[in-house]
Amino acid sequence: MTLALAAGGVYEAFVPILEVWYWLLALLYQLTGLDLINPEYTFMYRAILVGLCVGVIAPLIGTFLVHRQLALIGDALAHTAFAGVAVGLFLNAVLELSVSPYLTAVVVAVIAALLIELISEATDAYNDVSMAIVLSTGFALGTVLISLNAGGLAVGINQYLFGNLSTVSAENAVIMLGLFSVIVATVALTRNQLLYVTFDETAAAVAGIPVAWYNRIMVMLTALVVVGAMQIMGVILVAAMLVVPVAGATQVSRSFSESLLVSIVLAELAVLLGIGISYYAGATAGGVIVLVAVGIYVLSVLAGKVRQTGAPDEARELDSISQD
Repeated sequence: MTLALAAGGVYEAFVPILEVWYWLLALLYQLTGLDLINPEYTFMYRAILVGLCVGVIAPLIGTFLVHRQLALIGDALAHTAFAGVAVGLFLNAVLELSVSPYLTAVVVAVIAALLIELISEATDAYNDVSMAIVLSTGFALGTVLISLNAGGLAVGINQYLFGNLSTVSAENAVIMLGLFSVIVATVALTRNQLLYVTFDETAAAVAGIPVAWYNRIMVMLTALVVVGAMQIMGVILVAAMLVVPVAGATQVSRSFSESLLVSIVLAELAVLLGIGISYYAGATAGGVIVLVAVGIYVLSVLAGKVRQTGAPDEARELDSISQD
């Protein structure tokens, strides 16, 4: 009962933000007449809001992951998040609960993120080994639960595999706003420590920073990003938003901070163009967003080559840990 009341309180706290967002897009529709933001299609309002949030938090966390050579962890957690969705659907069907599958996905993905770290620490296995173990276990669990078919009920699992703009409910949008707030606030508070651990774990440990705990914070934040982005990207493509915009930004940026900002800009551009193209073309949003992001990456590579040709002696180094 207490947990339900707390969840209800959190939901009510974010509802005004959602209402303001509806009002802003309705006003924009009156000014532009874009069918994409027609007030009759409020599901698009929620999908665009979720997409914009993904465009911030995915490269925000992905920038740290790419520089730590952990780009594939998003894929591992996406598959375990799928298991979390399957758990939620199964419990709703068997126990007649009404819990959001995205909430169960958050719980399972966070547990999986911690398991990846614990397996690496306990067995001295490389990170890719622990990620492979958790990925295969999570996806296996999800497929088993789906195959049981929850007492004969058909499960529309395609929306979780490939994403779907029309299925972003008000509840899911509020969940996304909550995840967005937690991720941005955590990174803002721990940015220097995360940066230190990212580039030199040994020096960070000598300086008294609890490296293991910050590693766990990073993988848990990654899990939250994956679940949030899964709504429109789907399990199969969600990891791309953690990596592709960051990879593009590194081609044209000279510092970590600049790379972080540029990656967010590129991600937002990919999300907005991808949602727009998918809406008018009737295509799957997740796939279109990734294709646009890859196209932007290719342009970034070309832009980086042109810049290097024009200034071959110019150094491109990441800023130091002490810099803001």
